[in-house]
Amino acid sequence: MSNTAKHLSVSVWRGFADGHYQTFEVPRQDNQTVLDVVTWIQRNTEPSLAYRFACRVGVCGSCAMTVNGRPRWTCRTHISKVVDQDGKLELAPLANLPPIKDLVADMRPFFDKWEKAEGKFHPSKTRVDPMATISPETTKRQAADKAIECINCGVCYAACDSVRWNPAYLGPAALNRAWTLANDERDAGGPQRLKAVSANGGCHSCHSHQSCEQHCPIGLNPTESIAGLKRLTVDAYIRGELS
Repeated sequence: MSNTAKHLSVSVWRGFADGHYQTFEVPRQDNQTVLDVVTWIQRNTEPSLAYRFACRVGVCGSCAMTVNGRPRWTCRTHISKVVDQDGKLELAPLANLPPIKDLVADMRPFFDKWEKAEGKFHPSKTRVDPMATISPETTKRQAADKAIECINCGVCYAACDSVRWNPAYLGPAALNRAWTLANDERDAGGPQRLKAVSANGGCHSCHSHQSCEQHCPIGLNPTESIAGLKRLTVDAYIRGELS
């Protein structure tokens, strides 16, 4: 602390899409997170500041914001990792989503695309049937396991240039979810799911920049999942199943 500023100069997005940045001076402390800073502003300076958080320990993902131009979980991002000695910090809502107010982004487009990608389980059996036994050693189960831990925080969506360029693009999270279901032997929604993810804005709209993999807070690689969907949809097209 001796070689750094004792206070942070925090520029926070206020208002709606046509809003502006407002600067606050916040005491700098050891082991301080970005969420700690936002909470201090709301409790001590600006009670009307709107933002989201819940678990505070990196489980729910609801506290995601744009921190110095990069989407991050604010509860797991320490000030020491994102602020230089000058103590300047800039906060905004997640990109590629409509702002509701201040640091709160409207997540509805994100989840609407999840639905368009058929990111829901289609049961192949009823509740009275015996539970299916899936070996963890199968290739499909291992492929699903590599991608299944997504918590829908929206960081990958906010970081994706393809989403920014093409509003119809379903986005990395929705397609990653589709990939896990495509590898679930219990699921019966494969045909309609492949049609959904191969349509306009689907997996073939991904430019493989891997911004999603670089920004994912839990280290998933949606680009790899999307590449798997590309292979599946091409095979289905060759077999005449996408007509």
